[in-house]
Amino acid sequence: MHIVHISIHVKDDKIEEFKNATIENATNSIQEQGVARFDLIQQTDDPTRFMLLEIYRTPDDVTRHKETAHYKRWQETVEPLMKEPRSRIIYRNIFPDEDGWS
Repeated sequence: MHIVHISIHVKDDKIEEFKNATIENATNSIQEQGVARFDLIQQTDDPTRFMLLEIYRTPDDVTRHKETAHYKRWQETVEPLMKEPRSRIIYRNIFPDEDGWS
């Protein structure tokens, strides 16, 4: 699995707009064959901070995801809503092993 955690800091007055656009993107993303999970979470003590937890079956699936119309629409929509550029960290799974993912 190819696991990506993306940290996003949104402008105070753009929280709902960001959530709506990201939920639409996530809804479409989980339908992609190479996406195992695509979660949006919000920080409890600072509602302007979000994390996308994206789990792909292979690194190539990330590339395919970034070529979709819904990703391009999301990127175009949310870039101006952010206080700063998003950052990402890439992980690999240890447990469960590859067979443990549905």
